[in-house]
Amino acid sequence: MQQQHRQPELVEGNLPVFVFPTELVFYADEQTSHKQVLTLYNPYEFALKFKVLCTAPNKYTVVDATGAVKPQCCVDIVIRHRDVRACHYGVYDKFRLQVSEQSQRKALGRKEVTATLRPSASQEPPSPRPQDEERRIREQFAESEFFEQTSFQTESRPVAGGPSLLTVLLGLVCMAALMLPTLGEQESTVPVYLHLSVNKKLVAAYVLGLLTMVILRT
Repeated sequence: MQQQHRQPELVEGNLPVFVFPTELVFYADEQTSHKQVLTLYNPYEFALKFKVLCTAPNKYTVVDATGAVKPQCCVDIVIRHRDVRACHYGVYDKFRLQVSEQSQRKALGRKEVTATLRPSASQEPPSPRPQDEERRIREQFAESEFFEQTSFQTESRPVAGGPSLLTVLLGLVCMAALMLPTLGEQESTVPVYLHLSVNKKLVAAYVLGLLTMVILRT
């Protein structure tokens, strides 16, 4: 009699979570460092859903603070520092990535990532001994509270509103000006006072080109 292979029951909180990097360092004088990427790996045979929590959610913007990872795939989570001030230099914050099965609510595993803001990469503080640094961070977060996803500022792209009515009307006027006869044309049924000089038509064409660029960017 053939035995059915069933997935072993996973114990809450014991599932290893694979995240890289395990520390985020932001530098105040480097704009490019204000955006960091956490990569969450799923080496398992089943899909995982994840949630990102933080001890200081008001200081960061998290793109996709919740989501899912397919089996044997990975997902990038973008984190931006949005409160770069001197009063935050050297302060350690913590992110917690919590994972669970798609059909379950209980957390199967979690991984914590530290984040800190420093004034400059060229002014790195002297490296303390690993055990001293670990003890200091552990003491700092002994009574920390991790806030739920609702406290995060989820990044979203601005919704394009399209060109304004004034822009459209100005574009129509320029097009009409280009369609009018040029000054000096004899065979035309359009009144002479509507004939435009070459310079005026060049101005209309230039303005129309600028309006076209504005419309394409909206």
